[in-house]
Amino acid sequence: MNSTGQQTIVVGVSGSSASVTALRWAADEAQRRHALLRVVRSWDPEFRAPYAALGSLPTADQQRAAASQELAAAMRAAFGPATPDGVVAELAEGIAERTLVERSVAADLLVLGATPPPTPAVRAVGAVVRTCLSRAHCPVVVVGTA
Repeated sequence: MNSTGQQTIVVGVSGSSASVTALRWAADEAQRRHALLRVVRSWDPEFRAPYAALGSLPTADQQRAAASQELAAAMRAAFGPATPDGVVAELAEGIAERTLVERSVAADLLVLGATPPPTPAVRAVGAVVRTCLSRAHCPVVVVGTA
């Protein structure tokens, strides 16, 4: 709980459909709990796609702008044109798993989205989910997509 006694739910968004599903789930849970919902989109200025041609690498400003657009798109997809009261969006510079673990210190719940593996025999989750499940300072809910 925060200093006012209100619970806080943190949800990580990445621009994926799974993260929008997680955002919707987290918003419903925040409404049930009368909790503050903190929507976090991380971006890492050091990340460089290994397949990008030299000279076509995005600048840090371009990466930040893209992350901001993805955050806005996720918010619109989940809420439409108006963000509900009690929802705060945050663009955070840094590696996603580190940022979310840091935000979990002041949270009552951390919510993440996950895409199902390509086959039922595979039970893999991504690095962000793995790290948050093992290092978060609060309970973690992983919301899957169909």
